Amino acid sequence: GLFDVLVFLDSCPVPFSFVIKKEASNVILLKQVVAALRAIPIDREDIRQSMQVINQVTQEVKKGRNFLIFAEGTRSKMGNRLLPFKGGTFKSAVKAKCPIVPCALIDSFKPFDENSIRPVTVKLIYLPPLYYEEYAGMKTTEIGAEVKRRIEEAIAMAESQAQL
Repeated sequence: GLFDVLVFLDSCPVPFSFVIKKEASNVILLKQVVAALRAIPIDREDIRQSMQVINQVTQEVKKGRNFLIFAEGTRSKMGNRLLPFKGGTFKSAVKAKCPIVPCALIDSFKPFDENSIRPVTVKLIYLPPLYYEEYAGMKTTEIGAEVKRRIEEAIAMAESQAQL
């Protein structure tokens, strides 16, 4: 969702920035978060600009900056089920040879999809990192599939525990 990054801000002990689709970077409230965290807008329709963003993120990560990137590229409207991951999402990580920390975000869709003003508890699970040595020989699409698998497994486990 548009405001998922706020869940991370509340829970992540490590400072980070994020990549945001250009069309969402001017949304009220989000615009202030984008500016404060020096987020990088990406124009998914402009391949040249997208490559510049990948290179910029790579350089920033090499300098020690952390980035949050939503690998689906857009909001899922299927509850906690994930959309396919975009392989390009992982290009900066591969170039920077950095760890990838998969995160399972559970129930963040509810405020937007359930037309309710009830309070919602959103759960965020930080999974063990996938280190460069583990994904060095993989294509970015394969990395995406592995990260997605890990996140889906964590969501399934959390949902089954919630039903108990």
